[in-house]
Amino acid sequence: MIWTLVLVAGLALWYGAHLFKRVAPGRRAAMTDKMGEAARGPIAFLILISVAMMVVGFRKADFIEIYDPPSWGRHANNLMMVFAVLLLGLGSSRSRARGWLRHPMLTGVLLWSTAHLLVNGDRDSVLLFGGLAIWSLVEMLVINGAEPKPERFSGGSVVGDIRLVVISAVVFAVIIAVHIWIGPNPFTG
Repeated sequence: MIWTLVLVAGLALWYGAHLFKRVAPGRRAAMTDKMGEAARGPIAFLILISVAMMVVGFRKADFIEIYDPPSWGRHANNLMMVFAVLLLGLGSSRSRARGWLRHPMLTGVLLWSTAHLLVNGDRDSVLLFGGLAIWSLVEMLVINGAEPKPERFSGGSVVGDIRLVVISAVVFAVIIAVHIWIGPNPFTG
């Protein structure tokens, strides 16, 4: 149970670090005024610690099944992950597709989380992946409420499209390799 608490604490820290700018804009602005660009360091450090807590808590937690994932879930997960990786890269790409979505990276996290809920039915998977799915939705709502709709990205090129696809394919291959190395294998379960 202690490792589940570490996972939940990591999620809480992730939420807090990411939402700090939107929930407490005055405090965040004061940090930037005082520290300049170095103000990003403490926030990045908190995010790094939160990821470490989530990973360690998740990996060490006891397996308590909540639901039995569908047999087709693995195939859907693998396909959804291709698109999730593309969306995560799209937000900082020079692709022509960048202007299609306001929140491509957060949409990628939502797709990634949903894909993982199709293959993991244990308590800590529901906490981790469900918690990050909810965070991505909350973050989109908070950003949309706090900031007027920005001007749509209109740049990009065919070269940017190709670069996005190639980098996404490499990242996807690395993700597969890591999953095969540390488990579970995304192709055999």
